[in-house]
Amino acid sequence: MRAEIIAVGTELLLGQIANTNARYLSEKLAELGIDVYWHTVVGDNAHRLDEAIGLALSRADLIIFSGGLGPTMDDLTKETVASLLGLALEKNSEWEKHLEERFARLGRQMTDNNRKQALVPGGAVLIENDNGTAPGLWLERADKILVLLPGPPRELEPMFADKIVPRLIKAGDSQVICSRVLKVAGLGESAMEEAIADLLKKQSNPTIAPLVKHTEVHLRITAKAASKEEAVKMLTETEDEIRGRLGLAVYGAGEESMADAVAALLFKKKMTLAVAESCTGGLLSHMLTNVPGSSDYFLEGLVAYSNRSKTDLLNIKGSLLREFGAVSEETARAMAENLRRRAGCDLTMAVTGIAGPTGATDDKPVGLVYIALAGPEGVSCRRFNFWGKRETIKERAAVAGLNMLRLYLARLNG
Repeated sequence: MRAEIIAVGTELLLGQIANTNARYLSEKLAELGIDVYWHTVVGDNAHRLDEAIGLALSRADLIIFSGGLGPTMDDLTKETVASLLGLALEKNSEWEKHLEERFARLGRQMTDNNRKQALVPGGAVLIENDNGTAPGLWLERADKILVLLPGPPRELEPMFADKIVPRLIKAGDSQVICSRVLKVAGLGESAMEEAIADLLKKQSNPTIAPLVKHTEVHLRITAKAASKEEAVKMLTETEDEIRGRLGLAVYGAGEESMADAVAALLFKKKMTLAVAESCTGGLLSHMLTNVPGSSDYFLEGLVAYSNRSKTDLLNIKGSLLREFGAVSEETARAMAENLRRRAGCDLTMAVTGIAGPTGATDDKPVGLVYIALAGPEGVSCRRFNFWGKRETIKERAAVAGLNMLRLYLARLNG
């Protein structure tokens, strides 16, 4: 079954509200094994809405509308659907009575425009709204199903879950769709795609879709099957194949963050950590301490932003700063090494760089970052050249630090 979601409302086109209904409906339809092929957003205009419905009828088996069912003149969804299909609007006396009683309980006078919400296209099934005045509608026409839902999410979501889903299950082919997202770090999109190119070329079911994120790449695996158990089995087999190709570049799945992956390894290895930050300004410490229970492994975080603070807090020699500068491998190594002596922990990490947009020189451009990691075996340091605005560079640097730490811990003792 091919589905299209039509969100109605000029406020959506103006960006005044986000189209969260489309996200919710797509997610729920996928769970039912219904493929959503199109999202359409159209304003409160009868002509353009008519065109959108006509196009949807030409290509989709299931059309779900959100919005445009209210009592005002710009609520046109029901009227436009009825006009396009040549259906007369008929009064539903039971819903009109329900509305009258509702307004009476609230001590308010029901106006004529509210009575508009009791009009139903001929042949449509009225879907009661337990949380508002606009009922939903279920309409079958030839081999098409049209579902009209109110726009407010607090009305749409329970109506869809409780009253539309059972109807769709009865009308559908009983397939389910399951998805899983693998998270990849430290490997560019091109390199990742090359490693799994043959899997991408031959994919059919499950499908594999690369999604480029801000600081990492995600791989969404989607399987369709007759049962959830079968779909999950297909996902797991494909995931195992991908992990075999990409190795440690895959750091997690689903909602797991990079900080979660690092925390799990620190817990497992029973190691403690301290962090010294310059250009990231505490962002790395913030990410590490976002994980519940982080006090078991995170001892302290220092933001040594100025040269003076590097000297006072981390005992970095002035001669070293003068010779190599605050943004240098030598300074990063000294920050990590001196913090490890000060904190008495297993591991320390230091970050220093130029987040911009000022502060760069010919040999030290904006985005230059050094990240050092000190442990029982000594100190290692990596140079990075990030790009983007100030906040982007800070975020990329913090994530790169987490990934360095993750890879070190994953390889430790095999």
